Amino acid sequence: MQILIMNPNSTVSMTDKIVASARQVASNGTTIIAATGQDAPASIQGHHDEAMSVPGLLARLKQAEKEGLDGVVVACFDDPGIGACREVFTGPVLGICEAAVKAASMIATSFSVVTTLPRSVPVIEHLIHGYGLSHQCRRVRSAEIPVLALEEEGSGAKEKVRDEILKAVREDRCEAVVLGCAGMADLTEWLTKETGVPVIDGVTVATRMIEALIGCGLKTSKIGAYATPI
Repeated sequence: MQILIMNPNSTVSMTDKIVASARQVASNGTTIIAATGQDAPASIQGHHDEAMSVPGLLARLKQAEKEGLDGVVVACFDDPGIGACREVFTGPVLGICEAAVKAASMIATSFSVVTTLPRSVPVIEHLIHGYGLSHQCRRVRSAEIPVLALEEEGSGAKEKVRDEILKAVREDRCEAVVLGCAGMADLTEWLTKETGVPVIDGVTVATRMIEALIGCGLKTSKIGAYATPI
């Protein structure tokens, strides 16, 4: 099967990191195809950035549809344009927020999310409510770091994420922690060892979930909300 891993922002180094994480968990016989947002912000930090990323995202998914690809992972924790993506693509499309929080609900009775900047907190809270998991989400927390700090050596970003996870376990009494940014994907194993709590990355989880949906022969319903655009 062929799966597109789409980074909606325009930072190629982040795409490389995300795709490397996806390839680590992909099954034998699965081809991971990388894509980076065109004419998109360098990072997605708020509603404006999200909206600006969607045209390029949709253009690449329309191309993926013509290429006959089997599934798509939208690798941004804001799950930008997911409804529109499902309208233009026949196979399953997963955002990493939805994949990660649903996975968390299966392995723990409660979870917290650790994201980058405070402005992302209400966006993620809204998503989690829409996914029906507010009752299991103890809190959405910010490590107070810009997204691109995760790309900078010596920024201290990963230590700040680790410290926020430890605070979440101590203060929220959560049983698992979800990483609220695709740019944290490469930190998952280290953070799990450092904190002693299940740390969930949406990129890897979404990759395996997409494989499962494709393997079951499931496609996006084209009756109703996700029908092909008029």
